[in-house]
Amino acid sequence: METDCLFCKIVNKDIESDFLYEDDTVVVFRDINPHAPIHILIVPKKHIRSINDLTDHDGEIVARMIAVAKKIAKKESINESGYKLLFNVEKGGGQVIFHLHLHLLGGWKKNKS
Repeated sequence: METDCLFCKIVNKDIESDFLYEDDTVVVFRDINPHAPIHILIVPKKHIRSINDLTDHDGEIVARMIAVAKKIAKKESINESGYKLLFNVEKGGGQVIFHLHLHLLGGWKKNKS
């Protein structure tokens, strides 16, 4: 755990958070500053600073994050209407918290044409 890392503190339950899902690899919770009607974060329990810091051994973690995102999208009933998965990488790519996390965004109304 990184001592100053907000997500490490959430993962370790030093900061209270309402988990939508938890397993041995990831925790899932709603973003407190949502950019979509549904904005959920999938966060690995292992501290990995950014996509740039992934090692060959971390592939299973990323695969698990995506599999969990798919499961949560179904639970949130956005799997058929559509959703986005997004990794922000480094400051220039919009990363604000330097603990790898996957954004699940969806819930927009369909435009009727």
